[in-house]
Amino acid sequence: MRFSIHCDSFRVIAVGALLVSLVAGSPYTNADGGPEDHSFELPGIDDSVVKLTRRSASPVNVIFLVGTECPLVKIYASRVSKTVQEINRSHPKHSPAVRLIGLCSTVQDSIDDLQAFADDQQIEFTLAKDFDGSVGKRLGATRTSEVLVLDQDLAIRYQGRVDDEYEPGVSRTKVTRHDLRQAIDEILAGRPVSVPVTKPVGCLIGYATEGPVTTELTYTRDIAPILDRQCNECHRRGDIGPFALTDYAEVVGWGPMMVEVIDEQRMPPWHADPKFGTFVNARHMPDSEKQMVRDWVDGGMPYGDLTDLQKETSPASLAIADDGSEWQFSREPDLIVSMSDHSFEVPADQSVDYQYYVVDPGFKEDTWVVGTEVQPGNRSVVHHCIVFIRPPDDANFRGVGWLGAYVPGQRGAEFPEGYARRIPAGSKLVFQMHYTPTGTKQTDQTRIGLLLGKEENVTHEIITLTAINSEFEIPPNAQDHAVRASIRRLPERGELLAIAPHMHLRGKSFRVFAEPIMSSPDSHASDNPSSSEILLSVPHYDFNWQHVYAFADPLPLSSVDKIWFEATFDNSSSNPFNPDPAAAVFWGDQTDEEMAIGFFEVSIPRQPIAQRTRTVKAKSDSPQLNDEERRRAKQFAEQYIHRWDANHDGKLVSEELPKSIARFGMDQLDRNRNGVLETDEIERLYQQHLKKPASR
Repeated sequence: MRFSIHCDSFRVIAVGALLVSLVAGSPYTNADGGPEDHSFELPGIDDSVVKLTRRSASPVNVIFLVGTECPLVKIYASRVSKTVQEINRSHPKHSPAVRLIGLCSTVQDSIDDLQAFADDQQIEFTLAKDFDGSVGKRLGATRTSEVLVLDQDLAIRYQGRVDDEYEPGVSRTKVTRHDLRQAIDEILAGRPVSVPVTKPVGCLIGYATEGPVTTELTYTRDIAPILDRQCNECHRRGDIGPFALTDYAEVVGWGPMMVEVIDEQRMPPWHADPKFGTFVNARHMPDSEKQMVRDWVDGGMPYGDLTDLQKETSPASLAIADDGSEWQFSREPDLIVSMSDHSFEVPADQSVDYQYYVVDPGFKEDTWVVGTEVQPGNRSVVHHCIVFIRPPDDANFRGVGWLGAYVPGQRGAEFPEGYARRIPAGSKLVFQMHYTPTGTKQTDQTRIGLLLGKEENVTHEIITLTAINSEFEIPPNAQDHAVRASIRRLPERGELLAIAPHMHLRGKSFRVFAEPIMSSPDSHASDNPSSSEILLSVPHYDFNWQHVYAFADPLPLSSVDKIWFEATFDNSSSNPFNPDPAAAVFWGDQTDEEMAIGFFEVSIPRQPIAQRTRTVKAKSDSPQLNDEERRRAKQFAEQYIHRWDANHDGKLVSEELPKSIARFGMDQLDRNRNGVLETDEIERLYQQHLKKPASR
């Protein structure tokens, strides 16, 4: 017996095929051209029997395809149930006007699995188990979370998705078409369904099929090690992957799905172009391993010899306890800080804005951190978390204050010997939380663990610098709008350790360049890709995956004049993430606004050579400004101050700026380090912008 079942992670939903053609020969009709009889009688949970016949049918009957591990089923189960309940309340004369049945045709889900699913998801509608898959096949169903709407004669009037919120790899910010509700309303009103077929999304139903074994590859010898290297960081019990790939019985079910997401380059989740840079945390899957997975799945997915299976596929240092409480350090953390003294409640099926928590751990003196790990309290809902250092206003502190981060599949980090990050005395920590719902209400209380070191042992201080552009405007319907920013105040003896790009829903691509120091004193760095080295290229930026790209070999900065990036944005209707193509888009904290930021992890030697920082080239090295350009710079500075100056005192402090600029841009804007932005500082920055060649 060979099983085939496909399913998707929450952010990587597979493309559904158009199921039914409204032409002669459709499975909706029998050989005589009349409505096909879609009645059935199946076992349900709690030893019940679920029966649907023309005699027992309601005016409208909704069949919701269920798979207990499909993330979209968990999202849509409560949504479909609420829709049916609301419609029934609005049609009190019928009892009920709409009947809802959850049909499970996946071969790997048992009655016990359905019962546990009903309990966990608080399911209130009927669940039926289609053991041999005959009912699902007769209905033409292919994916879990698919819905079929049948009339009282059990003729299929609608088949496809619940609504348009999700597509493969896409989660829209709002629903623009409620397909299921629209179909039900039209049937109850006696009208034809205006859109009778849509593409379903979700998990491909695992129907049992017969097939011979035609490959010598085996799970135990060949496939399990690949899954351990490429998948099991997330797809294991207790982690954010919606199903585990650590057991053969599960892997066989997901085999074809693995091929699909590998071929579409959606898994493993990694967005850096392999032609540029070598990264220690890369999830790039070699072509040879991709082909082995394809051949094994196509060849029948044989198990192999048990003695070939490694007893411990994951290193002990990476093992996670069932409750997720194990730390990934070589020793227990010296300090553990929670995001709050109470948990955050994640709603069942609603999108959640970024949450911010400010915590005062009580740092009485400068503290040196040699290892960090952000540990979610509930890995199933924490998509990512970033923890920042917020130093006191009078602290001698450079950089944005990045302390640590969690994204699925990335673990705790211990710095190399002699490397550490400084937390100034009196600093607070800021937790930035991004949550994803799972279909039921959940709670989370994320925390960070710190390994502390002694100052006398620190040879290199790690800081985070930012390149930021907050003064852009993305025109409506612009498909490829470029925004640039740079850093030129680089530590002369420093090394670049890692890069983290950040944009929002309209982010399209992100490239980072290193501009070399020009040999000629008359040369001027011009943000020219032809004269720069590409350090990182992310051709298909995905807001849902906030990667930190850590170099395998740190880049010495002694010969680098500046680091700059070019980010492109897609504000057109062809971007499925786009909340509103007709809107002009500016910098802002919310996801329907935009950001253009590059975070750069840099190490600076502390001894024996003191930190030295190059400054921007002297005026003689760059073009001079004319009177009109100086006037424009002054006008821009005045407008910038006026835009945010809440107390009208002619200057800006952090509290008056948007949170994102205060956190990420203050280091670049506040040139005299007095904690206040004044007109002359903004004016000088704009003058430097004007001095750059027009090709910028």
